Amino acid sequence: MSLNHDFYCQRAVEARRAASDAKLDNVRDRHLGAAAAWDAMADRAARTHQARIDTEERKAAAKDLDSEPPVAG
Repeated sequence: MSLNHDFYCQRAVEARRAASDAKLDNVRDRHLGAAAAWDAMADRAARTHQARIDTEERKAAAKDLDSEPPVAG
């Protein structure tokens, strides 16, 4: 996966840890909100990474089809 995805996931873990350590409700809520945002960024990074892979595979398949010699009839 990408470094961004790993970074975002790590930040989400840290935000959840901070939320569990928080003594005040508003601080806990702020950390949980941050964790949700980091999770969303990680999901978006994973989807982007997969989309790039899919695009490269489609390009490679199209290139293979274009490079095949015509069938003599």
